[in-house]
Amino acid sequence: MTKQSISLVGVPTDIGAGHRGASMGPEALRVARLAERLVKRGLEVVDRGNVVGPLNPWQPPTDGYRHLPEVVAWNKAAYEALYAELAAGHLPIMLGGDHCLAIGSITAVARHCREQGKTLRVLWLDAHTDFNTALATPSGNVHGMPVACLCGNGPKELTELGGSAPATSPEVYRQIGIRSVDDVEKQLVRDARVQVFDMRHIDENGMKRTMELALAGMDDNTHLHVSFDVDFLDPTIAPGVGTTVRGGPNYREAQLCMEMIADTGRMGSLDIVELNPAYDKRNQTAKLAVDLVESLFGKSTLIH
Repeated sequence: MTKQSISLVGVPTDIGAGHRGASMGPEALRVARLAERLVKRGLEVVDRGNVVGPLNPWQPPTDGYRHLPEVVAWNKAAYEALYAELAAGHLPIMLGGDHCLAIGSITAVARHCREQGKTLRVLWLDAHTDFNTALATPSGNVHGMPVACLCGNGPKELTELGGSAPATSPEVYRQIGIRSVDDVEKQLVRDARVQVFDMRHIDENGMKRTMELALAGMDDNTHLHVSFDVDFLDPTIAPGVGTTVRGGPNYREAQLCMEMIADTGRMGSLDIVELNPAYDKRNQTAKLAVDLVESLFGKSTLIH
């Protein structure tokens, strides 16, 4: 069997966020030795460096969106870089950057799936549903809107990033760890019938049953994309994010979640986003993220 080939693609911007600092995320993951740890797992890893894009002008929203032209530029760069890796047969890991960048990465994955005749499944590991629209959010921060944009609800420049809209439909998503949703956004998520496994679901059913449900119905033809927002984790173990929400999965729950994803053998692409070293303590959140990514690639806590 040939070694699985992994490509790391840094997208260093906080263009869609409400706090500065996620632009330092890719470097923090590199400092935490992400590439070296994956190589140790027997994987072939190439670090493609960082894509480039405009500086963050840090302006108030215009017509309900903050920094829309810059957000579009960064997402185009992410889309092109990730699509190129997928087309070359590599498993791309996008090192974010804030979560607005998932518009670019998932648009690329969706195009790849259409061309390969694959079924897309997206696991959205996050404290937030990210299903906001300009009308629903007062902040205008696009990192609260990527799932809505990917489902065709947003500005044309983002919904048609891959040439046609929408890139995906709500039924491809399984959102896990959700615990902070705006009131109007709740109705949007319900209307779109996105499958949400919130923290109450995890508390009542346990992470094992939750993940069984979220991963159900996949087959050999499924491409699994994991969009891992570091604020999915409880802030007591992962303080290095701009939007901490108490009551997230603990270390053991997060490990089990990642190990169960690895067990499927279906993961074909990954985002690691919203890591913000400016809020971190001695890079502990980046180290934890790397630890969990190792589990996504089969590092098990078990003896057998």
